[in-house]
Amino acid sequence: MTIENVLHKTSLRQKAQLMSASEMDRTLVRLAYQIVEENGVDGLGLIGIRRRGVPLAERLSKSIGHIQEFHDKDVCVPVGTLDITFYRDDLSTVGPKPVVHESEIGFSIQDKNIVLVDDVLFTGRTIRAALDALFSEGRPRRVQLCVLIDRGHRELPIEAAFIGRTVQTTMNEVIEVKLKEIDDTEKVLLMEK
Repeated sequence: MTIENVLHKTSLRQKAQLMSASEMDRTLVRLAYQIVEENGVDGLGLIGIRRRGVPLAERLSKSIGHIQEFHDKDVCVPVGTLDITFYRDDLSTVGPKPVVHESEIGFSIQDKNIVLVDDVLFTGRTIRAALDALFSEGRPRRVQLCVLIDRGHRELPIEAAFIGRTVQTTMNEVIEVKLKEIDDTEKVLLMEK
């Protein structure tokens, strides 16, 4: 993280809480139902974009498993982790030595229905990088995008198939998703610069 990013983060003030922990849970269950309705579970794989997309993908997989239990099926949808650092178009602005983690997909994506999972959809550049990283691993049958929050302001023609909540924002606002696995708290905040 650069000094500018640190200064930028500290200059944000909370404007509103958009989601509580229970609202996030309900939203993820709804998204899990939508994913199953659209894809079924055979040949389905979830891939979380590092960082906050990973725990969201794991939670979605768990919810899908619970949904299938009600249908007398024991299903475990595989979850992978995708690191997009080398595929970013702003790598030079990330810092002098960006930290790169290995992608750990752990299953073949060939001919699978893959749902990419991320916390916030903004310009679409992260998703473009994720698609590049994903296709370096194989050729899925279908790729869909699931996001907790879509805040608009797209710079690329990228659209999510599954959206937890759409929030209209200005360019002076920032969405912060806090997850217990990473931040020890659970909420979605609207911050202002």
